[in-house]
This record gives sequence, C-alpha cells and structure tokens, in this order.
Amino acid sequence: MRPVVGGLAILLLAACAPEPQPAKPALWRVEGAHGEWGFLFGTIHSLKRPALWQSGKVGPALAQSDRIVVEVAKLSDQAALSKTFAALSKTPGLPPLSARVEPALRPRLAEAMRKVGASDSSFTDVETWAAALSLARAGQSADDAANGIDRAVEAAAKGRPVVELEGAVSQLGIFDRLPEKEQRDLLAAVLRDEGAIDSESGDLAEAWRKGDIALIAGETRKGLLADPELHEALYTARNRAWTDRVSAMLSSGEHPFVAVGTAHMAGDEGLPAMLAAKGFKVTRVQ
Repeated sequence: MRPVVGGLAILLLAACAPEPQPAKPALWRVEGAHGEWGFLFGTIHSLKRPALWQSGKVGPALAQSDRIVVEVAKLSDQAALSKTFAALSKTPGLPPLSARVEPALRPRLAEAMRKVGASDSSFTDVETWAAALSLARAGQSADDAANGIDRAVEAAAKGRPVVELEGAVSQLGIFDRLPEKEQRDLLAAVLRDEGAIDSESGDLAEAWRKGDIALIAGETRKGLLADPELHEALYTARNRAWTDRVSAMLSSGEHPFVAVGTAHMAGDEGLPAMLAAKGFKVTRVQ
C-alpha cells in the first residue's frame, strides 16, 4: 500500500522549502516589418533557491506567446539525458585523463576527482570534453538544477508547443565534435575554476535576477570562452544558428517565447543584436 502523508506533514515540508527570491530578469520584444512579433527571455540553468521569474512583463509575454522555444526540452528526464551523454562520451583506447592535462594542472585534476570520489580509472575511455563537463557539474546539486529557469519555463507551457533549438544530442554533439586540443583546453579551463559550465550562483545569479546584462556580457569573454576556438564553437556559432531558427519562426507567423541562457543575449554576438542585424526591431522591455 502506498504510504499516506498527512496534511500536517505536507505543511511542514512546505514550510521547509526555500522561499523564492524576487527577480526581474531581462526580456526583449522582437518585431518585424510585417507584423511579426515574439519575445527573447534570458534564463539561468541552475539556482540555489527558486526565483519569482514571471515578475513584471515576463508573465504577460509568456501568456501571449503561442510556443515556447528552449535550448533542450525535457530536462527533468535525467535518465534520457544520461543515456544520450553516455552514448556520445566514450571512445576506446584513450590515454589516462591525467595524461591529457599539463603537469602543472595534475594536482588540481586529482583534487577535482577526489571531491567526486573518482580516479583516473573512472574516466577510462571517457572523452576529454565529457570528463570536463562531468567535473564542472560535480558541485551542482539536484536542487540547483531543479530550480533552473529553463525547466520552469517549459513547465509553464500549459499545452503549447515546446520547440528545441538544439536538443540534447545536438548540444552535446557540439562538444563531441571539438578537436582534441580544444577539448583539453576545455578541461584545463574547468580545472582552473574558470570554466564551470553550470556554476551559476553568487554574482552571476544576482546579475540574472537583476537583469544585469552588462555584467553577464563580460562573462562571455572569460574562462573557457576566452579561447577563440571554444568561443566560436560554444557561443557565436550557436547564436547564429539560433538566430536563423528564430527568424524563420517569426517570418512564418509564429509568436515564440524564446528562453535560453542569458549569456546568449549579451553583446554584439547575442541573439538581440543578431536579430536586429537581420532587420527586426528588438527592444528590451524589462
């Protein structure tokens, strides 16, 4: 028989849940010359505490849109995501992970592996990019990911289509196609604490809550994104591809609510700038 949780227990559990933090994240309206319109919304992939992300103009913009557009859908299906990751991340005959970093970084690698209860043997046949992502995300709790705004936006779709700009296979495939040299640069950046892919607490989380795009723009030139090849593959090229997809949606009469990591909205290589370069009027409304 399934155990029954009493009403008092439910109330106590709810009382222990962290209080959502106020937020006023960045939002843009996109308009075309022939009546096209949609929205760009900057998300954050993980948070220590839940956030009141539908504040201000975000909630109405979401309600008006006819489809939700995200980087990867079904993020809550960890089994499927893990299966995809495992399928892409293995190649037989690779050297030990410690041999894939410069000697000066080997103590940091050993410490990073120790923190997650791993060793060189744990990464036998694991490609360098996959090892880098695994170590970068090791400090992220399940709660942090569950508080991520990407998941919250998808959950708010309420029957509307959810469109993926990449999907898990394509997104991980970007890392998988990196030359080995760039994969090793990625691992080195993670070990230097410069490239934690989902380390979105502290100043970055506060910048997202305040909609501080200037601060976030600065992050797109630091750490692993300071490497020109990684910057092109992981940031600029993806933004160009997404811009083409969003432009096509708008031109076909769709009204998308595009919700992707806020860094992809920043600067001259961000989605707002790229869509403006295609002739759309892009206005920051929050």
